Amino acid sequence: MAGTRKTGQTLLVVDDEPNIRKVLEAIFTREGYRVLLAECGTTALRLAAENQIHVLITDLIMPDMNGVEVLQNVKKNYPSCAAIIITAYGTIRSAVEATHAGAFDYLQKPFDVEDVKAIVRKATNFQSAGEGRRKTHLADNASIGLQCSSPGMTNLYRMVDRAAQTRATVLIRGESGTGKELIARAIHIKSNRCNKPFIAISCAALPENLLESELFGHEKNAFTGALNSREGRFETANTGSLFLDEIGEIPLSMQIKLLRVMQEWTFERVGSNKPITVDVRLIAATNSNLEQAVVDKKFREDLYHRMNVVTLFVPPLRERKEDILPLAEYFLKRYAERDQRTIEHIHPEASALLEKYSWPGNVRELENCMERAAVLSEEGVKLLTADLLPNSVLKGSE
Repeated sequence: MAGTRKTGQTLLVVDDEPNIRKVLEAIFTREGYRVLLAECGTTALRLAAENQIHVLITDLIMPDMNGVEVLQNVKKNYPSCAAIIITAYGTIRSAVEATHAGAFDYLQKPFDVEDVKAIVRKATNFQSAGEGRRKTHLADNASIGLQCSSPGMTNLYRMVDRAAQTRATVLIRGESGTGKELIARAIHIKSNRCNKPFIAISCAALPENLLESELFGHEKNAFTGALNSREGRFETANTGSLFLDEIGEIPLSMQIKLLRVMQEWTFERVGSNKPITVDVRLIAATNSNLEQAVVDKKFREDLYHRMNVVTLFVPPLRERKEDILPLAEYFLKRYAERDQRTIEHIHPEASALLEKYSWPGNVRELENCMERAAVLSEEGVKLLTADLLPNSVLKGSE
């Protein structure tokens, strides 16, 4: 039931289906968590009384008590515990409502392995930051993954601290892969809304008709397939923060609706004329040239000015070379611990290649590169040498 303590985090899995428990145990033991398993809420609470719980994954519907009850009881003793609700298709609304009870996120069955790993990784960062915040009253940058120390990033972190203490709308700009969502989460964690929901949605991932429903919710029978009423992301994020990624991709017809919400913080669900008022901190991000989009009539000028209250620019990795090696060491250590590899440091020759490369995929590409190196390294090897780097880095550094 327990894995090797590599992350220093204990993960409690609560599900009455043995196969789900076994799958999640295998995944997160390999990820370096100490994994505890419970087949019901009663067992879960006993384990929580005997162990410090950092991350909770619980089924929503169980025989003795539901996942929300488990969540609420665990968080009484461990307020910073990041809870993830597992839900079947027909109970999505209940899972969304669970975020109001303190759930970090929810998973829908059947879930993808990479999706659940990504959600738990974010939950772990959130949990660590919340715990650190209670101790210091200000989340430490390193604890939430802000590892860089170049002048540009140091200045950005100062602006994050200032922006976090206000309710002002924040627009985060930068190339793909620079870590804009990480900055958005940092703003939330450093704010007085840190214990409230942080809800993220990619505006480019959904077609226009589904995007409206995702943002504002819908009533039963509002359109074909709307079998039940559903909260939108604005409702789910009430009293917390809503992160709209790729804001430049929102269709023009949706832009006017978003503008109205930002002016009044009131909206109606699809298929309803009943106004709903929310208290939401809005954070958006884009890698688009919004000024040109305004000129091209693809982005409303009034919405641009409404969004452009506090603008944070995340510089590309090629413009902050001094951050490359510290980030590389950080990612290498993380994935070496996860996969129980012995590799620890980077050979000077490999370091020179990393610093010379332009990193078009930015921090995301560097992270992938270090994960690959850790995975491919042989047992007993402690130095990352040039032969463990991908051809793109070797050829791009010539």
